[in-house]
Formats: sequence, structure tokens, C-alpha cells
Amino acid sequence: MSVVKINALTVPAELRATLEQRFASRAGIVEAADGFEWFELLRPVEGTDTYLVYTRWRSEEDFQKWQASTAFQSGHAQAADAAGGQAPAHPTGHPGPGGHGGPGGHGGPGGPAATGASLWSFEVVQSAAPKTS
Repeated sequence: MSVVKINALTVPAELRATLEQRFASRAGIVEAADGFEWFELLRPVEGTDTYLVYTRWRSEEDFQKWQASTAFQSGHAQAADAAGGQAPAHPTGHPGPGGHGGPGGHGGPGGPAATGASLWSFEVVQSAAPKTS
């Protein structure tokens, strides 16, 4: 059964472009992970300053392996370099102190773009796709 991990990132308006650029620069890293199924960075349109980082995995085990991988650490080291060399600490993915909302997150040089973050976990019970003819 697939699992979905959603990182909810609170991002001030003046740092949105910075956050989006940081994610664009990491493109291709997670896509090579065993068990990876899908990624989307969702920009808020109105009424909120919360971005959603949506990833879908074949299993919880695959997600945990990704977090423990050198590719994950390398990708976050790149974010730390771009944020002034402060190493991010992501015990549960991206959220929380030291994540996107802490030092070395996907923010601008010298600091994070997000002022807060949390990780949501779900199991996929039902899904649908367009019918093909």
C-alpha cells in the first residue's frame, strides 16, 4: 500500500521565490529513490502562507530508507550550502526545528525560507486516474 508524506511549510511571501528555487535546484534527486512514486510542490493561491510538499512512496519502509540515504543527506547538504553553510537536521523528513523552518532549510542565503513546518503521513486507501480510451 502506498504512503503519502506531506510537509506543510509556512513561508512568508517575500521568501516564496527563494523556496521554489531551492526545490527546483534539487530536481532529480528524490526521483531516483527506490520506492519513490510522486512529488509535487504546491504553492498556496489564497488565504494561506503554507506550501505543501507532497511525496508518494511505495511503502513506509521505502520512505524511511530514502531518509537514511546518502542522496537525501546530499540533497539537504546542498540546501545548507545555499543557506550559508548551516547543516539541516531532518529527523522526520523536512519539518520541525532544523528542517525547512529551521537553520539550513530551503530558505535564502543565511537562513530558512519557512518559519514553521510539520509532517503529515497518510496511507493511500483509494486513488483514481483518468480513463484512457
